[in-house]
Amino acid sequence: MLAEDCNARLLLEQFEENSFLPKFYEDPARYAFPLELSFLADRYQQLKSQFNASDIFKPFTVADYFIFKSLIFASKNLEPLEFGLYSKLFSIVSSVVPKPDMLVYLYLNLENLKKNIEKRGRPYEQNIQFDYLEKIQKGYLEFLRQQTDLRIIVVDTNGLDFVGRSSDYIWLKELTMAEYPMGMHHIQNPANNG
Repeated sequence: MLAEDCNARLLLEQFEENSFLPKFYEDPARYAFPLELSFLADRYQQLKSQFNASDIFKPFTVADYFIFKSLIFASKNLEPLEFGLYSKLFSIVSSVVPKPDMLVYLYLNLENLKKNIEKRGRPYEQNIQFDYLEKIQKGYLEFLRQQTDLRIIVVDTNGLDFVGRSSDYIWLKELTMAEYPMGMHHIQNPANNG
């Protein structure tokens, strides 16, 4: 919706074709490394092809992921030796990918996150455990806190329905289009202020 309203290029993560994903949920220890490598390769290829295709009519890009998502998940899913090797490969790949002007993290508590996953309806995700979601969410927040050279807004989206309620979408769009200094900024949503 934001990309359409702003005439921006839209970059959506492509995960459906990853054959390791359902296997990972069945046997994480066995499939974590090939899953993370395949996601890194897929994300790199997608970003490289998107940003090599110039579109002079699009002022900016709206993406639903950042390449560092790969490092965050890998840090939580891989054994130390695997993560060491992965980090070396990641460093090579990430050095040639454009850095965003701003990151927007849509925060949900774990209960609402689980409900959204269930609503999404992917069969292999239905048994995701709260401890796994908590581990990944903590990984995101740890990563975001360490970034000093990015504009980051963390938006509490509990109680919001920016797809179904236009007022929620307008509020989120205005937040996203505002100017922020470098660093992390926490935004409480109006639904939780009453």
